Amino acid sequence: MAPDQVSKRLDGVPVYTVSNHDNEFVLISDSNGHKSLGLFCFRHEDAEALLAQIRDREPGLGRGAKIVAVSLDKVYQLKTEGIAFRFLPDPLQVKHALESRAKTGDPGKAFDGVPVFQSDNLVLRSKNRRFCPIFFSKEDLERALLGAFKQQQKINPALKVNTDIQVGSFEDVLQRLESSDDGSGWGDVVFIPPGMDALSHFSEKVSAVG
Repeated sequence: MAPDQVSKRLDGVPVYTVSNHDNEFVLISDSNGHKSLGLFCFRHEDAEALLAQIRDREPGLGRGAKIVAVSLDKVYQLKTEGIAFRFLPDPLQVKHALESRAKTGDPGKAFDGVPVFQSDNLVLRSKNRRFCPIFFSKEDLERALLGAFKQQQKINPALKVNTDIQVGSFEDVLQRLESSDDGSGWGDVVFIPPGMDALSHFSEKVSAVG
């Protein structure tokens, strides 16, 4: 999939970082002090902690620094330009991901990357196309599943709620999108921003993704 097509799927998903007074992203040195990279947080409060850390370490830089929201498609453009960065996932979603994996027999104590959630029981359709919504929040997916089943139960009252959820990493999905072609099925992925109603966001995205 071409970079511009991948970028369209990321548009509208916010992350947070720290910029200086010139609105340039503040780069952080790694633990060895050899490499500078941008840090992007999925929670505003984590960006606040990052800003406090910068102000503590470099008061001169910190005085003009501020938190800014950036759409994921803009961050993806940094990758295509060769700029190094790292995502800081929501710790609660990491906890959910580890718990979900433990239920499937994977007792790992660490999660590599940003967790994302999906369910085979939640499929969105438009103009004879089938779309797979991928969520950054397990709670958002659970709400969407419950809403979908309530609609189905109006047609079939005997239908049982099924909240089967699969866990993956955003980085892995992104890699699969980049290496996919039109017939692979990965072109049907729609990312749902945290806190966003899935159906509302989907209706806005279909024209851009299609």
